[in-house]
Amino acid sequence: MIGFGYDSHRLVQGRKLFLGGILIDEEFGPIAHSDGDVVIHSLIDAILGALGKGDIGEFFPDSEPKYKDISSVLLLQEIVALLKNSGHSIINIDITIVFERKKLGDFKQQIRENIANICGIQPEFVNVKAKTNEKMGFIGRGEGILAFSVCQIQ
Repeated sequence: MIGFGYDSHRLVQGRKLFLGGILIDEEFGPIAHSDGDVVIHSLIDAILGALGKGDIGEFFPDSEPKYKDISSVLLLQEIVALLKNSGHSIINIDITIVFERKKLGDFKQQIRENIANICGIQPEFVNVKAKTNEKMGFIGRGEGILAFSVCQIQ
């Protein structure tokens, strides 16, 4: 089974930027109810999609005060537990981050290893790509960030 996930956030100065649970040295971070980690949010949606279990907002609504500024790593851990309790396991994960403000090449391996660790799989089964939007749209103007994820489970 395969699931697809997507997440995007507008950026504002003074918020921390987490990608795949890794703190990125950047002066702009996402406007979000949680920590706004687009990598983890898109991955959660991909896992839930593969399971046929809805989306991140159904599990962690932004109307719930207990999720205010929560680490997305904790949310992913809960979804991975749901996956494992349902008798499934992750075969592989593929993530694309689209961000114009900073080159992410130096962070891809850290993100890959952290996602693998959280998901309980080997890093070779996680792929992380970083792209720009070639100066087009809200991403290209540096106003936001987005991530796409695909997750195959068995």
